[in-house]
Amino acid sequence: QVQLVESGGGLVQPGGSLRLSCAASGRTFSTYAMGWFRQAPGKEREFVAAINWRDTSTYYAGSVKGRFTISGTSAKNTLLYLQMNSLKPEDTAVYYCAATAGGYSPADFLKSPYWGQGAQVTISS
Repeated sequence: QVQLVESGGGLVQPGGSLRLSCAASGRTFSTYAMGWFRQAPGKEREFVAAINWRDTSTYYAGSVKGRFTISGTSAKNTLLYLQMNSLKPEDTAVYYCAATAGGYSPADFLKSPYWGQGAQVTISS
């Protein structure tokens, strides 16, 4: 089992920045990739960004590319970050950290049992 805990959410004005963190514990050596998803009220959970630990390649949704940066380490203490810049009101959502034991597509994450509890991000003036 892998346990994921997000932190760093909050209220930010439009144009501001925020960094989310995700700490992984348990059988972290089994993780193949980690990523971030978000879910706004009344909407489906959507892919934001992912990182493949095998070659550290990264992937982004078009709506956040150029504004968000995913990073982290899969060493002994597995940590995942999401640096969010130039935030917009439409970025408001609960952000979830997720991990897979194989694959790194959005579908692979959605099938995975490894999810954090979520962190609220609100962009408002």
